[in-house]
Amino acid sequence: MNLFSDNTKRPLADRVRPRTLDEFIGQAQVVGEGQFLRTMITRGTPTSLILWGPPGTGKTTLARIIASSGDFAFEEISAVTSGLPDVKKVIERAAERKKLGQATVLFVDEIHRFNKAQQDAFLPHVETGTIILIGATTENPSFEVIGPLLSRSRVVVLEPLSAEQILAIIERATRELPGKALDADAARLLAELSAGDARVALGGLETAAELAGGRITLESVKQAMQKPGLKYDKNGEYHYNLISAYIKSLRGGSADAALFYLARMLEGGEDPKFIARRLVIFASEDIGVADNTALPLAVAAFQAIERIGLPEGRIILSQATIALATAPKDRRAYDAIAAAITAAQEHPAAEVPLHLRNAPTKLMKDLGYGQDYRWQPGFEPDQGFLPDELKHQKFFTPDQQ
Repeated sequence: MNLFSDNTKRPLADRVRPRTLDEFIGQAQVVGEGQFLRTMITRGTPTSLILWGPPGTGKTTLARIIASSGDFAFEEISAVTSGLPDVKKVIERAAERKKLGQATVLFVDEIHRFNKAQQDAFLPHVETGTIILIGATTENPSFEVIGPLLSRSRVVVLEPLSAEQILAIIERATRELPGKALDADAARLLAELSAGDARVALGGLETAAELAGGRITLESVKQAMQKPGLKYDKNGEYHYNLISAYIKSLRGGSADAALFYLARMLEGGEDPKFIARRLVIFASEDIGVADNTALPLAVAAFQAIERIGLPEGRIILSQATIALATAPKDRRAYDAIAAAITAAQEHPAAEVPLHLRNAPTKLMKDLGYGQDYRWQPGFEPDQGFLPDELKHQKFFTPDQQ
């Protein structure tokens, strides 16, 4: 299969797709000199991967470059348009190739859209080496990809492309548009409106070239990009900046600011379950024992979002946001478990006091297991509960209540 067939009828983004790492722009943290992916590609020894990053950051391109690093067959399916029967057909072809000594690289775009049963179908074939699986996802694989598949793959995180990187891609692509010249201010605007997405930038460039004469101007770019790119990316810089601002506004007790950032995320297409999960964490981490009703409320909001979804779910998120923003804050539960974990790591062999040990046999009772343990409502025993070396340790400091 020719991965890079030259067909001028293909979209510009596909025609200028890099064929080698030397042509690839961006993601130096994984493809730079000495980095994991570059080493793997150079050696021609691919392994199963999950490529996690925003749209237009090179996931498909990297999969194709990996497949071309050796004598590998390349199969590509999209979880949006494919189902289990399609997966089985690909696996069957890969099994036949394996008999002939050829490995198959299978690229699954938007793998997070496959359900658990569909993802399970890959497991035995990844395990036996019938396929080298490369999954691409814009969603956090911790939540969207099943654990057994994650454990058999390496997660590679891709970052949004910078404006300068987008500009470099645009400049190279302009050479593929005979008779066209691109004004510098038009190129800059195109890069800014693309929000780190090379595919958006190249699509806009192609449209602007069709609208323009010999010169692609600022005005032709504005016409091509009729609706400026929303300043939000579900897994890019705006995603992290807005969720950070949202949580910090909740922590600071500003319901108005929290609601604004909530609205920005929802309008940007953020998964409401992601926001609800953060509310559950916040309720325990930042409110905790100051208001023990906060956690049940946040969990109820998450469950309601799962059952109802959008658009009505925005009201549920609004209610939970206001409640948690105006609730008293207390981080003692967070600090207490952190301190306890530190103590557990520093004292891994600390012995449980004899009077707290389980005594299911007579021998254990004779050895003093469980001896002198007393309990009744309101009774505060004088015996200690922590190991001797930690008997004076305090992880949690109660208040007047």
